[in-house]
Amino acid sequence: MKHDQSKLIRTQIERTAEGEHSSPLFLTSSFCFDEAETMRAAFADESDDNIYSRFSNPNVQEFVDRLAVLEHAEAGFTTASGMSAVFGSFMALLKKGDHLLSCNAIFGSTHNVISKYLPKYGMEYSYVSAAATAAEWEEAIQPNTKMIYLESPTNPGLEVLDIAMISAIAKKHNVILNVDNCFATPIGQTPIDLGADLVVHSATKWIDGQGRVLGGAVLGKKELIHEIYLFCRNTGPSLSPFNAWVLSKSLETLEVRMERHSKSALSIAQKLEGHPKINFVKYPFLQSHPQHAIAIKQMKDGGGIVCFELKGGLEAGRQFLNRLKMLSLTANLGDTRSIASHPASTTHARLSEAERQAVSITPGLIRISVGLEHEEDILNDILQALGA
Repeated sequence: MKHDQSKLIRTQIERTAEGEHSSPLFLTSSFCFDEAETMRAAFADESDDNIYSRFSNPNVQEFVDRLAVLEHAEAGFTTASGMSAVFGSFMALLKKGDHLLSCNAIFGSTHNVISKYLPKYGMEYSYVSAAATAAEWEEAIQPNTKMIYLESPTNPGLEVLDIAMISAIAKKHNVILNVDNCFATPIGQTPIDLGADLVVHSATKWIDGQGRVLGGAVLGKKELIHEIYLFCRNTGPSLSPFNAWVLSKSLETLEVRMERHSKSALSIAQKLEGHPKINFVKYPFLQSHPQHAIAIKQMKDGGGIVCFELKGGLEAGRQFLNRLKMLSLTANLGDTRSIASHPASTTHARLSEAERQAVSITPGLIRISVGLEHEEDILNDILQALGA
C-alpha cells in the first residue's frame, strides 16, 4: 500500500476465531499462559506476549501501531493523557543534573511540570522565545542540555517554529528533540520527517475528535521509546483498553475530519480579518501570520484553531464568550463541536501580565477550535457575538 491512510485503516489486531471485521475490545487486566516456560519468557522480555494491561494490551497496541504509521515513527507508547505522555518523555530520558531547553510558548500544565516539578528531581531548565533565531537557540544550549522541547503551532498563540532548523541544531549538539504535535496532528505535519526524535500527543484533542475520552502518546526512535516504556510500565500511566479502542477507531476518520476542520478554519480566519472590533487574526496559513513562510514549508494545512484579539481587552473577551449562542465554552479543543476560550481570564489567568505577553497571550485574545458544524453557522455565531 502506498498511502498512510490505507496502511492505517488496514493495520489491525489479528482476528480471533470469531472472524470479526472490526477489532474487538480486550477488557482484561491480565493475560493467561498455557505453561510456566511461556510465562517465564514473557516476564524476561524474551517474547512480546501480553502479561498485564498496565504493560501492554491488544487494543492499546493497535492504537500505537496506527499512530506510528501516520507519524512515520519506529515505535510508540500510549498513556492515559497527553500530560502523562509529556511527563513520561521527560522523566524517562532526563536525570539529575540534566538541562531541558524549551520553547517558552507551551501549554500551561507543561510549563508547570517543567518549572515546578523537574527542579525537584535536580533537573534544570530554561526557555527560548518561540520567535528565536537559529543563533539564539544555539546560544541557549548548555553543556548539560539533554533535550529540546517545543510545540508548533503553539498553544494558544499559534506561533510556528521551524522544526527542521531546530532539529539541525539539536543534532549538532547531540540533543534529543521532542515535539508536541497536538495542534497540527500527523495529518498537518510529521515532525519526525523534519528531524524530531520524539513526538508527543494529547490524543484527547483532534485524534479523538469528539470530546469523549482522554489519551496520550509518545512516538519516535525505538531506543528512546523503550526507555519511556520501561518508565511508564513501572509508574503506571497506562491507557485503558476501552479508550485505546475508541482512539484507534477515531484515527480512521482523522484525515477526513482534519480536512474539514482546516478548510473551515482558514475560511473563517480570512473572513474575520479586518473586522472593526478585532485587532488581528492569527492562523498559520494566513499570509499575515508572522511565520507564514515556515508554516507553508512544514505544514500540509493550517489546522483547526483560529485566534484573534478583540479590541477592549479582558472585559471584551468575557463579554464575547457570554454572547455566543452556539459555540461551547469548555476546557477542551479538537471537538466536532466548535469551542471558544479566553485564555487571559481562564487557562492562563494565574500568569502575570508580563508572562502572558511573553507567550503572545494578550488580554483580548480569543481561541476558537473550529468544529464540524457548517462553516457559515460557526462564522455567524462569532459575528453576532462580536456585533452584539
